[in-house]
Amino acid sequence: MYLDTLVCPNCEADLGYHILTRQFRVVRQGQAEVDGQLWYTCSNREWSCNWLVWENAPAGRCFSCRLTRRQPAGDDTVALEKLAKTEEAKRRLLLQLADLGLPIVGWDMREGGLGFDLISSLSDGRPVTIGHSNGIITLDLAESLDDRREALRVRLGEPYRTILGHLRHEVGHYFQNVLLTDDAAWERCRELFGDERTSYRDALARHYKVGAPSDWRDGFISEYATMHPWEDFAETFAHYLHITGTLQTAAVIGIKLDASVTNVRDTDVVPLVSYEREPVQRLLTDWEWMSQGFNRINRAMGFGDLYPFTIATPVRHKLAFVHDIVTRAPLTPEEQYALATTGERERT
Repeated sequence: MYLDTLVCPNCEADLGYHILTRQFRVVRQGQAEVDGQLWYTCSNREWSCNWLVWENAPAGRCFSCRLTRRQPAGDDTVALEKLAKTEEAKRRLLLQLADLGLPIVGWDMREGGLGFDLISSLSDGRPVTIGHSNGIITLDLAESLDDRREALRVRLGEPYRTILGHLRHEVGHYFQNVLLTDDAAWERCRELFGDERTSYRDALARHYKVGAPSDWRDGFISEYATMHPWEDFAETFAHYLHITGTLQTAAVIGIKLDASVTNVRDTDVVPLVSYEREPVQRLLTDWEWMSQGFNRINRAMGFGDLYPFTIATPVRHKLAFVHDIVTRAPLTPEEQYALATTGERERT
């Protein structure tokens, strides 16, 4: 089943996703019992949210939906349909962050906590600036329209542009401040990405005036990463999520490459569900081979490459840094949920 499944495709039973066990549960009359506790369907289920809500939660919305700070008006049904697709991508993002053991504290619990303003430039005709500020990630729901997003992708020269990609990039800005907790970490970050204290406004103006340097592929994962150290970190963090998320999916469904196919390695390429205890070299080597396979599959269907990027040596060092700070002290699912529910109890 897919992560957004609401109804079992075999028995047609209503299903809800339980974030702690990472399992679907059968829902009867809007509730499911998990280890002696009652969980309820999210109040946004009519807009395709399939997550369950703990019985002691202060609201009927699941943790993912509660992180949405702003959304279209209730009578803007067109925008709400686009919101449902964007929320699906957000739930996928949050589940991956949870699998990585990253701490998530909501905007309503702590100043600078993670939150999302999901609004549409098509609702009132005013532009929506995609970005991150003090924990709040703003997305334009209009980008859920394929033709609009594709037009922007071509105009901006981006090989990859999706709602999930936006979310992964913007959450990189958030976690840069969360995961870099001492001077030594910031110094190492600046050695790799540059000094983030340089003027962002000047860098933005320069980037849109002259663009990326011609040799950007030698040291950056994308053209946009060249704009400013903040963007370089966020782009690298997003690619770390692209890579680990795709490898995890491949591992779960049993995809591997036989040694006879690679003709170089004498062992099979077997992706892992988690690379938490593995060196970054294992992660990137597995990805090098698996991404080549995925690109060939896409081309066989007449599409462009699934992963149209080159990971140069400096980028490998940057990804190694992200791997180190992400895997340094991961939380268990119980610890993550306790972090969220502590905030809930403080408000009740």
